[in-house]
Amino acid sequence: MLCFPNCKINIGLYITNRRNDGYHDLETVFYPIKSYHDALEVVNSDYDTQLHVTGIDIVGEQEDNLVWKAYQLLQERFPVKVRGLDIYLRKALPMGAGLGGGSADGAFALKLLNDFCKLGLSDDLLAEFALQLGSDCPFFIYNTPQYAKGRGELLEPMPLLDLSGYSIQLICPEVHIATGQAFSLITPRAALYDLRTLAYLPMAKWKDHIQNDFEDAIFSQHPELATIKRKLYEQGAIYASMSGSGSTIYGIFEKGKKATIESALSFKEHYTN
Repeated sequence: MLCFPNCKINIGLYITNRRNDGYHDLETVFYPIKSYHDALEVVNSDYDTQLHVTGIDIVGEQEDNLVWKAYQLLQERFPVKVRGLDIYLRKALPMGAGLGGGSADGAFALKLLNDFCKLGLSDDLLAEFALQLGSDCPFFIYNTPQYAKGRGELLEPMPLLDLSGYSIQLICPEVHIATGQAFSLITPRAALYDLRTLAYLPMAKWKDHIQNDFEDAIFSQHPELATIKRKLYEQGAIYASMSGSGSTIYGIFEKGKKATIESALSFKEHYTN
């Protein structure tokens, strides 16, 4: 059984509070980009479960991989049904890019194992498991536009937010930004705009009302990212922003349009038609 864990972008991102548990409260809109994805497959095996990873190199041990952690969560709960599997992960989404690729892999692994092993778990229960993997993992269980607050796990669907009539260009420089380090550079403050009303704000006005609180600090350390954003606007983007804590910069264009980006940085590019 095969699935394709996709990435997300953040439309607006406000860091509103530093919590006593070491996390931060935030407000953002998660929007799925389903055309840019990894691949994840599970098949039966006569041996102990193994995880096979190809594609982009992943830093760290297998025990830290969210796909493996997802398997372990369900195997502990359903030891008879969830066992004897070969799990294949083909990585295409860059790490440390603000696209949630690892979180998507973990959440999709939960959904895939639920279906393959016939566990019968609801999306809401899967989201509870997903939260044990990471703060933004529950979003990928639903994989629809969501307003998020708290650590990113408190979700409110935004069915009226539809970008299918636009083209979205993702520029993913080979700059890895550690999330913890990015948060350490932020001074929390109240959100400057109520993102729950985003669908009612004309996109032409997003630039003047919506921002990512990480940009000032990250751009000061990596000014080439600010240059990429500027070039997206210069070449016709209706709205451009950094996603998450970076380093991906995206631009939203009229359908069929995109920018031609020249940069001193090596980067991967994805474009939704």
